[in-house]
Amino acid sequence: MNNDAKKAVLRMIPYGIYVLTADDGKGNIAAATVNWVTQSAFGPPLVVVGVKADSGAYKILKDAGSFALNMLGKEHKGLAFAFFKPADVSDGKLSGQPYRKGETGAPLLIDAPGSVECRVKTIVEEGDHHIVVGEVVEAHQKAPFTGRPDAAILEMKDLGDNVFYGG
Repeated sequence: MNNDAKKAVLRMIPYGIYVLTADDGKGNIAAATVNWVTQSAFGPPLVVVGVKADSGAYKILKDAGSFALNMLGKEHKGLAFAFFKPADVSDGKLSGQPYRKGETGAPLLIDAPGSVECRVKTIVEEGDHHIVVGEVVEAHQKAPFTGRPDAAILEMKDLGDNVFYGG
């Protein structure tokens, strides 16, 4: 296989940017920037997310059995970078960001324009990122959207010409 071609072509897949959060109820809170996300079913509403298998966020998500996906808007580039490293909970903030607990116990970022809370339905343990299938059990919207909701999402390409994932 031509590795340069593989990398270039796989990087053509568009990626939204999200912050996955989870709380195992034992004092362990996770928050990590993720981008391998899609909705996979309408009834029941299911989303799938790829989570790095050796990450602390993955362990906490598995222990919690639930998670939230906090959608980031175009204006939230700083939030994406804030969650590239392990979460820090101090002064009532998550990596410096205000949050509240959702119905599932997962942290919801106050500044995120939208979020969904999910219960883990299944996990496919293949590769270096495992695929987590979650059933959407609650949805939150900070304010009504103007225009297309998918036009508001922060995308990988919005983070700069040298920020890539995939390949």
